[in-house]
Amino acid sequence: MDLSNLKPAKGSVKKKTRIARGEGSGKGGTSTRGHKGQKSRSGYSRKIGFEGGQMPLQRRVPKFGFKNRNRVEYKAINLSTLEELSAKRNLEKVDVEILVEAGLVSKNAKVKILGKGKLTRKLDVTAHAFSASAKQAIEELKGTVTTV
Repeated sequence: MDLSNLKPAKGSVKKKTRIARGEGSGKGGTSTRGHKGQKSRSGYSRKIGFEGGQMPLQRRVPKFGFKNRNRVEYKAINLSTLEELSAKRNLEKVDVEILVEAGLVSKNAKVKILGKGKLTRKLDVTAHAFSASAKQAIEELKGTVTTV
């Protein structure tokens, strides 16, 4: 046995049906498309969501809500996360660059500091926005809050 006499197992390879190649093939005439009707014609393609002329689902269901174009999307960072980060790296200042470096936010994200968790060390925090509780917790420990 070598590469020159390899062949597939018996019955594993079937011949492709050649449609529309005369009556003798058994698939001539209508070429498996049936008689008449839209689907038998050349160039037929059904629109996405087409339901045979019935009103499609996406047109039956009403529109609702709206997207606020002026919405500012913030990445939320809790005080507990800041506490962990500052303890691990022994930091007194935390800003967006440090958060990006730590892999907590992407470089283009706007950061909002939220008040969940406890803060035990004095921190100078720089971010895009702060919740009232976070601001209060940072300032209670004589830390500074700077908005970018």
